[in-house]
Amino acid sequence: MTRFVLSPLALALATVTAAPVFADAQPDQQTKRQISPQSEQQEQGSGLLETLSVIGDADAVERLPGSAHVVDEEELARFEFADINRIVRSIPGVYLREEDGYGLRPNIGIRGSGSGRSSKISLMEDGVLAAPAPYAAPSAYYFPSTGRMSGIEVLKGPSSLQYGPFTVGGAVNLLSTPIPDATGGAEASKGMVKLEAGENGENRLHSYYASATETSGWLLETHQQIADGFREIDRAGSADIQKEDYLLKGRLQTATGARYPQQLDVKLQYSEELSGMSYVGLTDADFDADPNRRYGLTALDEMQNRHSTLQLNHSISFSERFVLHTQAYRNQYKRDWFKTDNIGGLLDDANNGDSYAQGVLDGEIDYSGIKLKHNNRKYDSRGVQISADWQLASGAITHDLIIAVRRHWDEVDRFQPVETFNQVDGQLQFVEKQLPTGSNNRIEEADATALFVYDEMGLTDKLTATAVLRYEDVQTSQQRYDDVARNLEGDDISNAVDEWLPGVGLVYELNTAWTMLAGVHRGFAPPGAGAQEGVGAELSTNYEWGARFDNGALNGELIAFFSDYSNTVQNCTIAVKCPNGADSGTYSLGESEILGLEATLGGEWVLANGWLIPWRATYTYTEAETTGDADGGEVLAGDNLAYLPQTVFALTTGIDSGAEWRVDLTAAYQDEMCIDNECNRPGSTALQRTESLWVVDAAAHYDFSQALSAYLKIDNLLDQQAIISRDPDGARANKPRTAIVGVRYAF
Repeated sequence: MTRFVLSPLALALATVTAAPVFADAQPDQQTKRQISPQSEQQEQGSGLLETLSVIGDADAVERLPGSAHVVDEEELARFEFADINRIVRSIPGVYLREEDGYGLRPNIGIRGSGSGRSSKISLMEDGVLAAPAPYAAPSAYYFPSTGRMSGIEVLKGPSSLQYGPFTVGGAVNLLSTPIPDATGGAEASKGMVKLEAGENGENRLHSYYASATETSGWLLETHQQIADGFREIDRAGSADIQKEDYLLKGRLQTATGARYPQQLDVKLQYSEELSGMSYVGLTDADFDADPNRRYGLTALDEMQNRHSTLQLNHSISFSERFVLHTQAYRNQYKRDWFKTDNIGGLLDDANNGDSYAQGVLDGEIDYSGIKLKHNNRKYDSRGVQISADWQLASGAITHDLIIAVRRHWDEVDRFQPVETFNQVDGQLQFVEKQLPTGSNNRIEEADATALFVYDEMGLTDKLTATAVLRYEDVQTSQQRYDDVARNLEGDDISNAVDEWLPGVGLVYELNTAWTMLAGVHRGFAPPGAGAQEGVGAELSTNYEWGARFDNGALNGELIAFFSDYSNTVQNCTIAVKCPNGADSGTYSLGESEILGLEATLGGEWVLANGWLIPWRATYTYTEAETTGDADGGEVLAGDNLAYLPQTVFALTTGIDSGAEWRVDLTAAYQDEMCIDNECNRPGSTALQRTESLWVVDAAAHYDFSQALSAYLKIDNLLDQQAIISRDPDGARANKPRTAIVGVRYAF
């Protein structure tokens, strides 16, 4: 695989001339819009608030009628993670299925909603849907570069109805680096350069520079990552990773004292990726011998993609109590994942002791008819959303009212040729190329209108009620073609769904330390564009209740949740096939129930010498099963749900000198998972389950000055590897122990 070098723009950012530090720099005014912005606006007067953040900060969490979590910039800096999996696995109610070891295309689920390619959560960057085609083809084959983010928010419960379309589990919002706030009219500027180098050829650069005045601002940023990879391909070397990401922001706003303060923000993003990723894993015997091996049959497997974003945000304040926000966005994504497509049967046979199949996998036996498909697709997602924040009072009851509407369009164009190879003397030899028709030559589209009304009502000083009503109207279509020129139209599929989704929540402050909460809302997930006419949306009724505690020294949260699905829908993909074996379209699993418990407890111990020991523990327990037979008969009442661990636990702690150095540790446990709906039936085998896993990560920082620091981080400190996934074909492992050193200079 060709290795890239840092572009001139990246080098320029990395060597930019140091500027004076803006000592009081705060996150951009735009990143501070909260679910409940009332107190913030009263403090800022006519200041504008942006719609990038869905929660705001840790204090805003206390007012929400549901579970929510904020990982801020300070928390991200503790471990310097660039892999989203390592960040969110300590958030209760979040489930992961690792795949490539670097978080390039994570599988994230919330409260049992399904983790396959993060297709059942509302994935956003700066408040805008980030999946390539969230309605037509919701599988998130693109995921924003986590290493350039300044914060991550996870929202569950009734409040998530604001951020659909996926409201069953919740929303994940990634916050990009903000432009500094030129408070008081003084010019503000800041910059940062971070460089890392480590084992397995891992190198990373993250750099930005930003400047702002009272009426304008801009930011230029790059994040670049390369690695040789930890998987060795038989007779072909390692599986490399190369990704570069660029971001440009601009801001214009009225001067202090304007009658109607306004703010306009422009965001441009572009990224490219070239990675030697495959869908083929190992047999269990080969995994036990070397979990980081890859078969030579997959030597040509490679993902190439590029992504671009244009986002415009405008806010105008007509008064201290009425603000109008408008966002327009367009995301474009093109990918070609060239990968081995038809050797799953060989792995199954080898797992059953077939020596011929094992010889083919080892490259010792010639084999004909190996198919490699160009999973070549173009995605286009665009939309406009308008929201109005209005604060008013009705007698003794205060209202924080948000009314919003979104028009959204997206599409995916699939043109997927298949190339045939033969294995001869352990090498792949090209035979022919087959041009696509039917399912490999199709266009899928979605047209969606969404609106919601959100009212946070202050009934008393201690009791807050939230009422939400969301409406989704989704039209989808799929057109297949029987010839390359697309003159001969094949099957034409269309579908339409519309649903009203209500939700209510209560928050009651018992005293300064204890808060009680409860909520119920309607969960919704639209079927993709491959759904036949009449296929309904995934629908559920979701309940949660619990308590929060914070006395300054100790804080915690205990929340029980229950989801009653009237219809559970799975989007079929090659990565996660449906129970009937389909790798496209949708499949109804029927009725199901998910119940669980989320717990968080944390605090900070202060030692006699002034050292600090922060700690935080999180725990999630989940039970899930189908409660009715599916229409197709492949899923029966009492079957489990796939890739849903029963127990997830994480503990984070460390020691901070309060001066130059600190050391942090995090340990995470995830239970084994069933890979299909049948593994709890009599006669199931270990091949239908993943393995449980403990992973410990560590990081040590030393500050040479306020501006310059260095760090050593070790991912998977104990070098524990297990079978974390078996889909689509074969067992695959998590990332082995990897040591990385880095230096950070902020100015």
